[in-house]
Amino acid sequence: MKRVHCIISGDVVGVGYRAWARRLAQGLRLTGWIKNRDNKTVELVAEGEKQALEKFTASCKKGPDLAWVENIDITWLPASGEFFDFSVVY
Repeated sequence: MKRVHCIISGDVVGVGYRAWARRLAQGLRLTGWIKNRDNKTVELVAEGEKQALEKFTASCKKGPDLAWVENIDITWLPASGEFFDFSVVY
């Protein structure tokens, strides 16, 4: 089990990015959270199998149809096991 911490920048707020990422993460059986940040970036933490996380981060580089991802900063960490589902934080 691994963990990723990502900061996604571009046109990613107000375009359904969080809901899209949540559905994707749930489909890949990942746990964690995603939220909008005050500086109009999106932050997420996800945990799960490395292969599923690699698929997730590759998809997050593109985002949903209305989004435009300029950059994604990915940090790999050991999993903590603290999450039970993947949620949107408001």
